[in-house]
Amino acid sequence: MLKKVKLLAAASLASIALLSGCGSDQTNTESKGSNKEAEKTYKIGITQFAEHPSLDAATEGFKKALEDEGFKDGENAEFLMQNAQADMNNTLTIANNFVGDKVDLIFANATPSAVSALNATKEIPILFTSVTDPVGAGLVKALDQPGDNITGTTDNHPDGTAKTVQFMIEEVGAKNIGVIFNSGEQNSEVQAKAVRELAEGFGAKVVEATVSTSAEVKQAAESLVGRVDAIYVPTDNTVVSALESVISVANSKKIPLFVGELDSMKRGAVAASGFNYFDLGYQTGKMAAEILKGNKKASELPVELPSSLKLVINKKAAEEQGVEVKQEWEKIGEFYDGEK
Repeated sequence: MLKKVKLLAAASLASIALLSGCGSDQTNTESKGSNKEAEKTYKIGITQFAEHPSLDAATEGFKKALEDEGFKDGENAEFLMQNAQADMNNTLTIANNFVGDKVDLIFANATPSAVSALNATKEIPILFTSVTDPVGAGLVKALDQPGDNITGTTDNHPDGTAKTVQFMIEEVGAKNIGVIFNSGEQNSEVQAKAVRELAEGFGAKVVEATVSTSAEVKQAAESLVGRVDAIYVPTDNTVVSALESVISVANSKKIPLFVGELDSMKRGAVAASGFNYFDLGYQTGKMAAEILKGNKKASELPVELPSSLKLVINKKAAEEQGVEVKQEWEKIGEFYDGEK
């Protein structure tokens, strides 16, 4: 009898050990699955149309926002950065490569890059920025009606261009305004039209000088000499990438130069009404984080406007281009002191 009890006890202990072992395997399996999910690395494709301060700043802002939201490059995120060097054909190649790489999200910086990204995929989420007219470019139906897989931020604040044109005409006395832009960039066409309509409303005229490559920018600027008393450069990627050539003409011929964003103003333009592109990129990055975390879909995030706007006057550039700086301008804007 005693022997039988011992045998039963041994059998029970063996059963407990076996069940314990099974429970341990299940726990390990679940733990491994959980770790695998936690260790996921997100591939984020960044396609930037051209290299210039505003777009560079927007990209940096985008990356900083994602890092602040927990998506750290080299840890749980991989930023695949590609620059199209202002070549339209390159934008589609980059977008197609991202689709082939099966990225989790595409950040498209500037209109041509955004259009190519949308042409390449209707499934991968796309966040755009530095886009002047997302509706006209066919990216979304309306600012409050994003696409199935695309949304982002626009750099076209409704009051920005109007404030700059008004300043050029009423404060600087411009009657004939030259506008240099790439007629092949849809966002630039929209801005040129807006400047023309605004100028006419103030009794001024617009003289257009169009380019197709950055190599033509200086010649376009020189063609305006003697025909205009001020020059305006919109947020045109082609012209902004060669802005120094326009600045040299403006300085040598004493023609006040105005631009569509603050980074270009710092390079040597009299004034601009704008915002910080780093902040705009940061806004876009916060939106991207919501999608990557699974909190929102692109279709649930309306296109956002810049969160701030201000008129900034570059004293040094004004003096070099023959503009008398008035202290009362502090009431309508602020002076740029040369710090980046």
